[in-house]
Amino acid sequence: MRTLLSILALLLPALPCLAESSQSVQHLLYVAVPGIRDYPEYGGTGILVFDIDHGHKFVRRIAVPALGDVTKAKAAKGICASSKTGRLYVSTPRDLTCMDLTNDRVIWQKSYPNGCDRMSISTDGKTLYEPTLEGKYWHVIDAISGDEVGRIQTDSGSHNTIFGPDGRHVYLAGLHSPLLTVADATTRQAEGTVGPFAAPIRPFTVNSECTRVYVNVDGLLGFEVGDLTTGKKLWRVQVAGVSEGPTKRHGCPSHGIALTPDEKEIWVTDAHNSRLHVFDNTKDPPAQIASIALRDQPGWVTCSIDGRYVYPSTGDIIDAHSHRIVGELTDEHGQAVQSEKLMEIDFVGNRPTQAGDQFGIGRKSS
Repeated sequence: MRTLLSILALLLPALPCLAESSQSVQHLLYVAVPGIRDYPEYGGTGILVFDIDHGHKFVRRIAVPALGDVTKAKAAKGICASSKTGRLYVSTPRDLTCMDLTNDRVIWQKSYPNGCDRMSISTDGKTLYEPTLEGKYWHVIDAISGDEVGRIQTDSGSHNTIFGPDGRHVYLAGLHSPLLTVADATTRQAEGTVGPFAAPIRPFTVNSECTRVYVNVDGLLGFEVGDLTTGKKLWRVQVAGVSEGPTKRHGCPSHGIALTPDEKEIWVTDAHNSRLHVFDNTKDPPAQIASIALRDQPGWVTCSIDGRYVYPSTGDIIDAHSHRIVGELTDEHGQAVQSEKLMEIDFVGNRPTQAGDQFGIGRKSS
């Protein structure tokens, strides 16, 4: 009997882990709306959750007070999350909201001097780099408390932010500068720049080893490539075979770029022609290989964590391998959903296990 009791004593602490390991991973797409400016007609307000494993079926709508309601909606500016802390963050031009991924509840909502824009979170989930609204600096924020703990001033019109996958650097792009600022994640200070590129930087992405950066710039249907190790611009890559013309939003031909997680392809938006263009990234410079017609003008693009799907802001769901549209995001009312602020978060039970990114960053080394 004593031997049996001893065996049970050893096994009991492991039972919850065994039970959890028997549960399958659930892959969910989190979509902040309004994610096309402050237009509620593209999905209302809040965070819409879709089940990637079951045809991207609508799961639920999470209320986010800072995003308002359909009578007075406020634009979502960015979305990010950490599976390590179990927290989700959504920004508006004024506020930053922190939510608990296990129960969808708001933990805190805070406003900061000079507003908020598209932020990024550290690999350990403890620090946020939050740009002011096209301002002179970035807030450095304690991701647990929401307190500002520092600032990085660039005078560049702070806008888009990527915390490098290697955890060492943060990349800061402003609307008024052709230079990408590189900040040290340990000292929280700017340490250099990449470029200059041909014009001010719009959306951008980086590879997993943080050696290459791919940037949209004003006036270019396509993208430019920079070397993050030398700080030099490498190539200018222009989309071929289509005409250029006016766009609904953003004022630049290509506002959205993503690396597939395996880093073999680059997907870039074309608003005027309502298309995504695909480039072979195994070649230097990358070579154009495909174009995909969308249901509306895209202003952003990102990927699922495993690289199976590509998500433009138009709400089209694209099979990354075949380059074909396989579905469309629709809400609980069957209405079309569009957003430039979306990302995948994976769960086992109600515990988040992995968080993707709103930017289509490379994951080759992860």
